[in-house]
Amino acid sequence: MIMSESSLITISLAILFLPLVGFSIVLLFGKRFEKLYWAEVGIITLTLLLSIFAGFIKLGSYVNQDIVATFTWIDFGNVPSIGELSVKLGIKIDNLTVIMLFVVNLISSLVHIFSLEYMKGDKRFSRYYSYLGIFTFSMLGIVLTDNLLMMYIFWELVGLSSYLLIGFWYEKKSASDAGMKAFLTNRIGDIGMFIGILILFTNYHTFSFDEIFHQISIGNIPFGDNAWLTAAGILIFMGAVGKSAQVPLHVWLPDAMEGPTPVSALIRAATMVAAGVYLVARIFAMLTADAMLVIAVIGAVTSFFAATIAFTQNDIKKVLAYSTVSQLGYMIMSLGVGAYTFALFHLVTHAFFKGLLFLGSGSVIQAMHHE
Repeated sequence: MIMSESSLITISLAILFLPLVGFSIVLLFGKRFEKLYWAEVGIITLTLLLSIFAGFIKLGSYVNQDIVATFTWIDFGNVPSIGELSVKLGIKIDNLTVIMLFVVNLISSLVHIFSLEYMKGDKRFSRYYSYLGIFTFSMLGIVLTDNLLMMYIFWELVGLSSYLLIGFWYEKKSASDAGMKAFLTNRIGDIGMFIGILILFTNYHTFSFDEIFHQISIGNIPFGDNAWLTAAGILIFMGAVGKSAQVPLHVWLPDAMEGPTPVSALIRAATMVAAGVYLVARIFAMLTADAMLVIAVIGAVTSFFAATIAFTQNDIKKVLAYSTVSQLGYMIMSLGVGAYTFALFHLVTHAFFKGLLFLGSGSVIQAMHHE
């Protein structure tokens, strides 16, 4: 089935913005119309079907071609001592993008459907669904973007929406503390990521992945020194250390179990924690040997460290939480040693089995909570 590139771009934009529409509708009118959360469930199911369709088109007709659409957001004109300077935003659809779109939308739609029964009777039921919508929108933004600036904006939006979901039952002190802990721990990693992005922008005057990789490939490295490129890679990786709960910023993930169990499945299994692995995969082309060594060591330490902690846990969700940290360590280590394909394969398989484990644990907790 041949479809034009512009049609594929339109479908991708629809996939990105539909959850945002659902968030807006449910947040604004959820109290007035009790059953409005069904709109959010329907919208997420539609985005799942669209992402499957987009995947078929991309992998069927454009398998060896990256489809990019950009527009100039801010044009600074001719800046003294720099030259022409503008900031472009856009989306990039490659094979990795369509696989991740499918993973994020599938887990998100399962969580939406599972939550219908699990969260039944909660006094903030509609608000819960609106938070799921903004979280899904943020994750899809990270997956679709073609530049570091948009990646960072959506990265922070994921941090905000995860804070809202983890601390959803905020009247419990442990839940509000867990949300705050997750938010602040992630900010530490994000500061490093921001500095790394600024190093690249200062040198290349662009945020685009493709343009930065092209400059590096022709030997134009930041400030003419390989150490700066290594530093930029490690600093951007700090964002992944926060989001993917690598040592030493792993402390937020087990506490984040205070949120509703479907949220645990969404954040800890498939999407938010996978964002860090996806980020490292996206910047893989610019990582130097020294940066990859640091990434591999952190991944290896995390996978061993978290697995040993999991041995001593007796809470069903905490065992799964530490198992998740350990598996993410494997993925990061895999990227660090250059096994790009295997890391992404494990990312996809882990999303499915850990999502199902969390939803299964939710069924057990729901059945046994009277005990």
